[in-house]
Amino acid sequence: MPIYNINGQNIHVIEEGAPGRQVALLIHGWSSSWYAMSPLIGLLGQRFRVLAVDLPGYGQSPRLAERTTIPQYADLLAELITRFSDGPAVLIGHSMGGMTSVTMALRHPPLVERMVLLGPTITGRLSRYINAVVSPITLLERFGLGSLIVSFTERAVVGISDRIMRPASFAERTGITEDDYRRLREDARRPGQGKVRAECYFAMRENNLSGQLARVESPALVIWGAEDNTVPLRDAGVIADEWPTADLRILPKAGHWPQFEAPQATRRLVASYLGLPLSSDKINTPVDDKELVQIRDIAQFLAHSDIANNLNLAQRVRLAAQAVPRTYARGETIAGTSQAGSELYVVYNGTVEVWSDPDGPAVGTPGHKQLVTNLRPGAMTGEYAMFDQGGRSADLVAGKSGATILAFDRDRLLALCEDDAVLGTRLLWNIGTAMTQRVRFIIWQLQRASQRMEAEQQVLKEDPDKTRKYQPL
Repeated sequence: MPIYNINGQNIHVIEEGAPGRQVALLIHGWSSSWYAMSPLIGLLGQRFRVLAVDLPGYGQSPRLAERTTIPQYADLLAELITRFSDGPAVLIGHSMGGMTSVTMALRHPPLVERMVLLGPTITGRLSRYINAVVSPITLLERFGLGSLIVSFTERAVVGISDRIMRPASFAERTGITEDDYRRLREDARRPGQGKVRAECYFAMRENNLSGQLARVESPALVIWGAEDNTVPLRDAGVIADEWPTADLRILPKAGHWPQFEAPQATRRLVASYLGLPLSSDKINTPVDDKELVQIRDIAQFLAHSDIANNLNLAQRVRLAAQAVPRTYARGETIAGTSQAGSELYVVYNGTVEVWSDPDGPAVGTPGHKQLVTNLRPGAMTGEYAMFDQGGRSADLVAGKSGATILAFDRDRLLALCEDDAVLGTRLLWNIGTAMTQRVRFIIWQLQRASQRMEAEQQVLKEDPDKTRKYQPL
C-alpha cells in the first residue's frame, strides 16, 4: 500500500494490474476512501494499471495544506497520472469523485480518455435530506469545538450517524452486504476527518458544473441509483440536458452506492463500456498482454468488416472483447448443417467456403453439395441461424489456405445490446443491412438465372434441332 509524494502532497494508493498498461484512476467520494471503489478494482485490473486513491484528508492520505477545493483535487490527480502514464487515463469516479473526474476532463482534456461516473455530483447541491439533516453536523465539524461535540455524541449514542445516513445512502431493497456497510460507515466516521468533510461539502457547492458539461470532450458512462438520496436524480437531468453524448443509465434497487448495491449490473455496464469480457467465468480473470494486443488488433480489423460498419473505436473495442478467434486448417468444417446456430462468424483471415445441397438435406449426400461462394476477410455469416437458433442452411468450410474466424456467441451479443443501447442498435442495423444486401444479391442471381433459362427456351423453341444445352450458373 504505497504512499506517493506528488508536488509535496502524500497520496495513499491501492494498485492492481500490470505496470505499463493504460492507467485507470479510481476516485472515491465525500466522507469515504479507496474502499468505495473496491468492487471494481479486480474487474479493471484485468486490462488496466489500476490506481485507487485516498483523496487528501481521507483514508491514509494527509489533508491538503490549504482549504480543500475540487480543482485542487483535479490538478493533483492530473499530476499523479503523468507520474504513472505517458498517455491518457480512464477515470472512474464516485459521487464527489465523479465531480473531480469531470473537473479534470475540463481542466486537463489530454489526460482523460474516458470516464465512468457513479452517482456523480454535478451541481454540488446535495439532496434536501442531506442539507436538512446531515449538513448541520457537517457544519459543526468545520470548527474544532464542534468536531469534539460530534465525536463525543457519536461515542455516547451508538450508531446515531448510521440512523441518519442510511436512508440517504442506500435503497430500500439494497443489495449491500453487512460487512461492506460497516466498512463504509467506518470510513465515513474516521476520526480526524471532520474538517476536510466540512470543506468538501462547501467545495462541491462552489464547483457547480452545470453550464459546463457541453465542453467535456471525453466520452462517459454515467450510472445512477434510482433511489439515490445523496446526489439527487435532478443532477442526472442536468446531464441529460447539457451532455447528451454521455451514456446515462439508471439502476433500480440501488441508492448512492450502485457498485455495492447492484454489483452485477454495475460491473456488466462497466465491462461493456471499457471493452472487458462479459462472460461470468472471465469477469475477474486477468487478461494477459497478448490478449490485450489481440483485442486492439481485432478492433482495428473490425473497422473494415460488415458487422462494425460506422462503429467508432471505443465501440469496436467493446465488440472485439466479445470475439473468440478460432483457426481451421484447409477443408476443415467450421459449422455444418446438422448444427443448431448459436454463433455468428466474421472471417478474420483466409477464406471460408459455403457449401449447400441444392436438393435439400433430405435427398442430398456430402458429394452432392455445391460450392455457393467464398467469403473473404470482413465478411459475416451465420446470422440467420444465430437469430432463430435453427439449423444452418449450408456448411462452412475453411478455404484453400485455411481460415481464422471470429466467433460471436448469441448470448454475449444480446448482453452487449442490453448493456449498450447505442452500440446494440448500430450492431443490429449492420447485421440487418448485411442480410438485406445478401438477399438482394440472391434475388438478382435468381432473376439472372431465370432470364437465361427463358432465353434458352426461346432458342429451342425457334430451332428444335438446337443441341446446345443450358448450363445453369
